[in-house]
Parts: sequence; C-alpha cells; structure tokens
Amino acid sequence: MAYKTVRELNTDMDTVNRPGFRHTASAIAALAHIFGLTACILTLVWLLHYRGGLAYDSRSADLVFNCHPFFMLLGFVIVSGEAIMAYKTVRADKMTTKIVHMALHFVAICMGIVGINAAFKFHDMIKLEHMFSLHSWIGIVTFCLYGLQWLLGLCTFLFTGATRETKARLLPWHISGGRALLLMIICTALTGLSQKATSSTLTGNNESRLLKFTGFFVLLFGISIDIAIGFDRFRHVDPTT
Repeated sequence: MAYKTVRELNTDMDTVNRPGFRHTASAIAALAHIFGLTACILTLVWLLHYRGGLAYDSRSADLVFNCHPFFMLLGFVIVSGEAIMAYKTVRADKMTTKIVHMALHFVAICMGIVGINAAFKFHDMIKLEHMFSLHSWIGIVTFCLYGLQWLLGLCTFLFTGATRETKARLLPWHISGGRALLLMIICTALTGLSQKATSSTLTGNNESRLLKFTGFFVLLFGISIDIAIGFDRFRHVDPTT
C-alpha cells in the first residue's frame, strides 16, 4: 500500500477542491450583486418617496442631509464592495483588474467625501454639534483608514516601485485590512440607518420597515462579499503579476 506525503496530499486537495471553491466564490459574488442592487433600490425609494428627494444646494436642511445616505450607501458602501469583487467580476488581465479595483475604490472615496461633507453641512444648517454619535465616530475612522489603505495599495501593488518581497509580505495585510474595512463600512451604514430611524421616531410604519429591509440587505451584501473572498483565497495568488 502506497502512502502519500503531506505535500502530495495537499497537491491532491488543491487539484480537487480549488476549482470548486472558485466556482462557489463566483456564485456568492453574484448573490452579493443582487443584495447590493436591492439595497440601492430600497435606498432610492426611501429618499425619493418618503424623504422628498435630495439637493445638495437646497435651503432645506432635510434635502441636504438626504445627500449623505445617497452618496454613502450607493456610493461608498456599494462601490467599495464592487471594487473588492472586481477580481471576480472583471474578466481581464491582472493589471487591468488592478486598475479597475483601484479606480472603483477612488470613486468610492470621492463619493464618500461628498456624502460626509453633506452631513457636516446639514449640521451647520440646523446648528447641531459635529461628531456627536457612535455612527459618526466609526464612520470618520473608517473613512480615514480606507483612504490610507487605498494610498498604500496604490504605491505598493499598482506602481512598480515595490520589490517582489515587499509585495508578498504586504499582500496578506492588504487583503485582511480590506476585509476589516468592509465590515467597518457595513457597521457604519447600519448604525447610520438605526440612528436616522431613532431620530425621526420611525416605529411601526412603512418607512421604518423599509429602513429595516435596507439595512438587512446591506448586511447581506457585506457578508456575501466576505464569504466570497474567503472561498476565493484558496486559489493561487501571485501579487507580483
């Protein structure tokens, strides 16, 4: 009876399981797109039907504030998630995928800047203190770390200045940091929706239920992305290509 070495067993496991893990990751990523699209639709219904629309230059403080959830949910949350999934959804060479990945993250940062500025403008219009809630604390920390993560990723993995050893050493931190930031983004979104429902005394009506469903699909969006990344990590990754 022939016994296989540990290396041979690991090779057999890679041959059998890894294609299946890649297919599973793709299927879960497809679900994430559905959850994200549903969250976008519910957010638009909430802002347009229940909140009267949005206008950044309006004299109405409420219309100005509505720009905050619009740019943060539809922009920062969804676009950042799509940037993470770019490695599963963009069928192109590795460099093109990296460019799309970084470009989507940059779009998310730009939309986040507009969304955060809308919240500060709203506070100024109604004479409300800035950074007074747990939501705002988590949000500003998350956004700053997100920008730092993007800058480090740009300098390390997109530009050619970093050595192969540096890329290999920083890749696990980059991936783990991205997943942690995704969870922080989802946490920020959920606390924001909860804070808005509480401040508006929304309980037991259709708008309250709509916000709950929106938060639920945002949560499913983040969870499905993280699971897809977890499965996809079983494939071979070469950070230098």
